[in-house]
Amino acid sequence: MKSKLVVLLALGIFTTSCISVRTKSKRTIVAKEKYTPVDQDLYTTIVALDKRFFDAYNTCDLKIQDELISEDLEFFHDKGGLSTSKTQIMEAMKNNICGKVTRTLIDGTIEVYPIPGYGAVQMGEHKFYNNQEPNAKSIPSKFITIWKNDNGTWQMTRIVSTHKN
Repeated sequence: MKSKLVVLLALGIFTTSCISVRTKSKRTIVAKEKYTPVDQDLYTTIVALDKRFFDAYNTCDLKIQDELISEDLEFFHDKGGLSTSKTQIMEAMKNNICGKVTRTLIDGTIEVYPIPGYGAVQMGEHKFYNNQEPNAKSIPSKFITIWKNDNGTWQMTRIVSTHKN
């Protein structure tokens, strides 16, 4: 129940990052003001953790990836569904990602908000490139990551990944 509440909170913050305005028969999205971190130290920490994880992801450093993923991970993927087995996720990365897929963060898209008594929620956009299909178009996708701080040890506990097609 607590994990569902954390995910719902993150989705609520994510969806309020823009305002929807309805005009006659059209729907227009109006961006809110530019994001400014509410806690610069937390923002810097989470951006560094994101970089550490995805540098490991892009170079197939499974040891670092394993360190940053919680045993009770819930990974919500709009195409693949819910995954809750860290072992299966690590196997999938080893077999399907290593040397085949790279991730790039879209500059300026990360937002970080504190979750008191737990850690932080990170939201942003990134692209994935399939190295096996170098001419394939990479479309930006959105993500939400819930980071838990356990006495200075940060791990991802919830991830929501969405794609445009």
